[in-house]
Amino acid sequence: MIATFVHKGDSIDYTPAADVAAGDVVVQEDLVGIAKLDIAANTLGSLSVTGIYDVPKIGGPGMAITTGTKLYWDSANKYVTPTEIEGKYMGKAVADAGDNDATIRMKLLA
Repeated sequence: MIATFVHKGDSIDYTPAADVAAGDVVVQEDLVGIAKLDIAANTLGSLSVTGIYDVPKIGGPGMAITTGTKLYWDSANKYVTPTEIEGKYMGKAVADAGDNDATIRMKLLA
């Protein structure tokens, strides 16, 4: 069988077991997506798997992140970190962020 084009792939279908708010980061095994809109529990919605987003980042001394750094989602703390052990790969930084910046601009699944 040859491959059949389905769609561009900027988003994927997702039916959550619990309500998901717009902007929530959703991890499914090794796939990380972001809800663009609210999705009610047990209702078909979609998750963005591409794009540029401002997301919460780890803060504190020594926690500056530079452009191009790989970022990982820490589900327990609800922020990105440059440390792979703490989460699932989410994408790459597309702007620098200082130690105490609350967010970082990133390209999802870059």
